[in-house]
Amino acid sequence: MRRGILCLLAVGALAACGLTACTSDVAGKAGHGRPRIGVILPDSKSSARWETADRKYLAAAFKAAGVDYEIQNAQNDKSAFTTLAEQMITQGVDVLMIVNLDSGTGKAVLDKAKNAGVATIDYDRLTLGGSARYYVSFDNTAVGTLQGQGLVDCLTAAKITKPVIAELNGAQTDNNSTLFKDGYDAVLAPRFASGEYVKGPDQWIEEWDNTRAGTTFEQMMTAQPNIGGVIAANDGVANAAINVLKKQGLNGRIPVTGQDATAQGLQNILNGDQCMTVYKDVRREAAAAAKLAIGLAKGETGVTDHKVHDPVGKRDVDSILLDPKAITRQNVKDVIDDGYIAADAVCTAAFAAKCAAAGIK
Repeated sequence: MRRGILCLLAVGALAACGLTACTSDVAGKAGHGRPRIGVILPDSKSSARWETADRKYLAAAFKAAGVDYEIQNAQNDKSAFTTLAEQMITQGVDVLMIVNLDSGTGKAVLDKAKNAGVATIDYDRLTLGGSARYYVSFDNTAVGTLQGQGLVDCLTAAKITKPVIAELNGAQTDNNSTLFKDGYDAVLAPRFASGEYVKGPDQWIEEWDNTRAGTTFEQMMTAQPNIGGVIAANDGVANAAINVLKKQGLNGRIPVTGQDATAQGLQNILNGDQCMTVYKDVRREAAAAAKLAIGLAKGETGVTDHKVHDPVGKRDVDSILLDPKAITRQNVKDVIDDGYIAADAVCTAAFAAKCAAAGIK
C-alpha cells in the first residue's frame, strides 16, 4: 500500500513537472512509521554525474538501510523544483535533501521544510541564506586550487611563456562555482601580478550550459586569439572549449582544465586535448549524505567534521567535506581502478589503444 501511495505521488509530481521535466526514483514497502527521505537533484544537463552517479549511489544506500525514499530530478526547472519539494513535504518525508538550482529557490524550499518540522540537508551545493541543518559536499575551494595548479603544471610542461589565461566559470547562481573560482584565482593571481601570466577574458556560464560555454569561448578566441590556457569549470564546459579549439586546429596545444572526472573528460585527457580533471568520488559523498539522512530520519543527531560559513545567512553550517583528487594522463586509471567509471565507458574502440597505453584494462 505504501509503495502504491508513493508511486501515485511520483506520478503526480511528474504530471506537475511535465512528462520530461523531471525524473523520479521512488521506493517503499508496506508498513507505518518507516523513515522517509526525499531527494531533489538539479538536472541532467549541467553534469552527467547527477543521473549516472548520485542517483545510483543514494538509492543503493537507502535500499540497503531499508528506508522509504523518493529521488526526483527537477531538470533545471525552478517551478518543478518547488512543486516536488512541496509534494515531498506534504507526503511527510522526515528528511529533505536538495541540490539547489539557485539559492533563492533553495532557500524558499528549505524554509518550508523547516517550518513543517522536516530535517534538511544541502547536498553538494550550499544554499546561501538558506536554513539547511547540514551540508555535505567536497572541499570545493580545494577543487579550484587543484584546477589552478593543474593548469600551471600543464603550461610549465608545455613551456608556454606569458600565456593569456581565459576563465570559463560555472553558473554564478551556484555557490560551488564561486568556490572553484576562489581556488583557482588564488593560484593564478600572483602569476598575473608578477607578469608571468596575462589575465584574459573571464566569464560565468549561465546554468552551466555547455552550448553557451562553446559560444562564449568562441567569442573569447575571436576577441583574443592569443589565448594560451583555459580554466574550464567542469568537464562539460571543457569539452565545449575543446570543440572550439578543434575547429582551429589548436586542441592539445592549449591546456584546458576540467572537473568531475566524467567519461568524456577522461577520454579528452587520454586524447591529449584536456590537461587535467578533478576526481570527486561521488560514492563517498552520496554515502556520507545518505548515512546522515538515514540517521536524521530515525531521530538521531548528525555527526559532522566541518563548519562552513554562509556569508549571506551569517551562520556556520555543520558540514561534511570530502577531499578531491587531481587526475592527469598519468593517473587516469585510478578513476577506473576505483570502480567509479567502468573501463568500457571510457575505452571505446576509438580509445582502446590509448587506454592500453595508460594501463587501463
